[in-house]
Amino acid sequence: MISREQKRAAMFKKLELLRSITNSHAHSKTSILLDASKYIEELKQKVERLNQEVAVAQNSSDEQIPMPVQVRVEAKEKGYLINVLTESSCPGLLVFILEAFEELGLEVLQARVSCSSSFHLEAVGGKENTQGQVEHVDAQVVKQAVLRAIENWNESSEQE
Repeated sequence: MISREQKRAAMFKKLELLRSITNSHAHSKTSILLDASKYIEELKQKVERLNQEVAVAQNSSDEQIPMPVQVRVEAKEKGYLINVLTESSCPGLLVFILEAFEELGLEVLQARVSCSSSFHLEAVGGKENTQGQVEHVDAQVVKQAVLRAIENWNESSEQE
């Protein structure tokens, strides 16, 4: 069996490794874990920002969506928080986005939409199974569906 001292030594090594990875200067176990949590959150934000930049770069290089678009999808405990922001008002875009949600089987539980001078959609949605439990759908899948909806809207508005 592993002795208590060996367990402590292993825990100490792991905490030291965590401190070095997260650049933490904390000494207590709780503070180290808190710093690690903040570090992970910062990394998530950086990844999200880079994904948005890549999406914008792809869209602008393909010239599919001429206006700047920001799409962010965050997985929540019971569904998703979906934010869509454009610089122009985009009449009819909401219909395309709601159709994309419907295709994925997502239900919109709460939403705020503004489309006066710019288009801004903030929606909370989820996908429920037959037992009423929220099913997991990959946030990237939801984001890609929203981006496709924007592309479809853009194509249809160019034809008119």
